[in-house]
Amino acid sequence: MSSSITGGDGIAAGEPMECFNPVAVVMRAEALSRKEGHVRAVAFRRTGDPATGDFSDAKVIRKFGDVPDDLNAL
Repeated sequence: MSSSITGGDGIAAGEPMECFNPVAVVMRAEALSRKEGHVRAVAFRRTGDPATGDFSDAKVIRKFGDVPDDLNAL
């Protein structure tokens, strides 16, 4: 998931993206963090059932940019 600068002074979370392996998710997060207008990205994994919406807690693989230690602050 990435965050980008909004029209004002704020930062808005981007849409989560699905990747099929940890290498791909880290590469995509790093690329997003370098994209103009983006200020950070977090590569994470979780398991669950999209049909029911039940998912495990996310496990952070890697952070790029200005990412707080407490991700609940995002």
